Amino acid sequence: MSYRRTVDFLLHDWLAVESLRARPRFAEHSRETFDAVLDTCEKIAREKYAPFNRVADTEEPWFDGDKVHLPESSHAAAKAYFESGMLAAAQDYEIGGMQLPCVVEMAANSFFSKAGIAIGGGGMLTSGNANLLMAHGTAMQKEVFAKNEFAGRFTGTMCLSEPQAGSSLSDIATRATPDGAGFEGDPLGPRYRLRGNKMWISNGENELAENIVHLVLAKIPDDDGKLVPGTRGISLFIVPKKLVDASGALTGERNDVALAGLNHKLGYRGIPNTLLNFGEGKHRVRGGGLDGSGSGGGLDGAGAGAVGYLVGRPGEGLRCMFHMMNEARIAVGLGATMLGYAGYETSLEYAKARPQGRPTGPGGKDASKPQVPIIEHADVKRMLLAQKSYCEGALALELYCARLVDELHTGDEAAKARSHLLLEVLTPIAKSWPSEWCLEANSLAIQVLGGYGYTRDFPVEQYWRDNRLNMIHEGTHGIQALDLLGRKVVMDGGAGLALLRETIAATTARARGVAALAAHAEALVGATDSLVAATRAAWSTGSPQEALANATPYLQAFGHVVLAWIWLDVALCAAASADDAAQRGRLAACRYFFHYELPKIGAWLGVVESRDDTCRTLAEDSF
Repeated sequence: MSYRRTVDFLLHDWLAVESLRARPRFAEHSRETFDAVLDTCEKIAREKYAPFNRVADTEEPWFDGDKVHLPESSHAAAKAYFESGMLAAAQDYEIGGMQLPCVVEMAANSFFSKAGIAIGGGGMLTSGNANLLMAHGTAMQKEVFAKNEFAGRFTGTMCLSEPQAGSSLSDIATRATPDGAGFEGDPLGPRYRLRGNKMWISNGENELAENIVHLVLAKIPDDDGKLVPGTRGISLFIVPKKLVDASGALTGERNDVALAGLNHKLGYRGIPNTLLNFGEGKHRVRGGGLDGSGSGGGLDGAGAGAVGYLVGRPGEGLRCMFHMMNEARIAVGLGATMLGYAGYETSLEYAKARPQGRPTGPGGKDASKPQVPIIEHADVKRMLLAQKSYCEGALALELYCARLVDELHTGDEAAKARSHLLLEVLTPIAKSWPSEWCLEANSLAIQVLGGYGYTRDFPVEQYWRDNRLNMIHEGTHGIQALDLLGRKVVMDGGAGLALLRETIAATTARARGVAALAAHAEALVGATDSLVAATRAAWSTGSPQEALANATPYLQAFGHVVLAWIWLDVALCAAASADDAAQRGRLAACRYFFHYELPKIGAWLGVVESRDDTCRTLAEDSF
């Protein structure tokens, strides 16, 4: 069964995306236009991405002291992607967008992630950067920066982490000082001078477009020159690599943003990962207004610091950045899913073609009979079913979340409120669950291929290396766990968890009436009750230290309950045509998940419910 058939089933049979055409924003679309977008992206991915996935891995980015070099195939892929219009797929027609539903946009982008996730210039970052500016930027910032990103003239980054702070954003030390005469007079926004260092910046330096728009978190010093502690003092700034005028044209002047070095990664090598220095003086920038006049804003002379434009209000940088971060977390989950899916397809093809071993009959094995393909062996089927249950289930989860985004943007007020609450709870799962379990799918794909899987003769080892990043970036696994148990399930008196439970209950009520799914429904009811009970027990003492010590096992159990629900809902749709081989495969994957995976939550929730202190209390000198 082709991946495209799976996408079509999830979009049209399960999520009923054509029903969105009843809404004014999507009224001009049809099944044909949705299919045309998928066809185009599938073709570009097949021709410009897939053949060069290994090239992006072996020909790593390198810096000659002036420019970062990427293979020509990466430039060609980026050009094809930019020209496809996918950067602006969900934007208004008036600014060159397609007004596509988010769920169709995400499905279309999945082809690129599966064909070559580290090729093409990180479209996710550019569109996410531009979407943030459309939500929080001024009219001029939207016109000059966001629209040029949607058009492919500029690429975008997000600059959060610092070498000394990592994920602890409250400890960032990059500072932004008002730029004197240019502070209030610049049409691009209040102008500041930034100094500091940012680490782990994907696509922080490249030559794929005319300019790079860095979105940088920094702190504005108080009247005594001190940085406000914690996250309250964090503001957000646009810091372009090259300065532009109010029309978006390059002024010819380079901003004081300098590449300090490239990080050499285990995988995901096609996208340069950088350390950037802001305001170190390598590229001196004139002070004052757009014409270059002025004194440099009363710092220590002209050119002291990188020019940055405030986005939103001072002190609200993290709130603005979360617009991009939440979008990026769902996109990371989709990327992890597609790497797992690519490995699954490779191992499935191999298992069908690789002969080895003979079936055992009543009298044992008959060596005179021909060998059978390894897919005939139960343990290989187990590994393939595990991969299918992880990857297709994760894909369904990501598309479901994207469908919630469409409700958030175009539904009635009740639907918007419901979707917002569900997304709050599901976003940590959408990011973390595929990152862990589709990585496990990649490991199983290597196992199916045996020794060949551990060589570079097949791509499954690269898929594993590429996927290993996804448990780390856009908020590590542990941070997602703390966010889920420490905030998302307890906010508003637990309203998000209650809504999720209610949504799951609607699915189990329907499944109880289907003989093949009734037992799964009962198992899911029990699992959901256990999850709610463990949540209450974790917080029963009111101590965050006790409650959160086992946040990661909680995240794992929560994710498995969510995926069991997703699979049961998908299975209800598949059961309507269970005589089809593809639907029988989905029902088998659902059965596998309920029999082999869902029972794991008992161990995870056990330590959560008892507030086990093994990890929390062990002293450093005992390791």
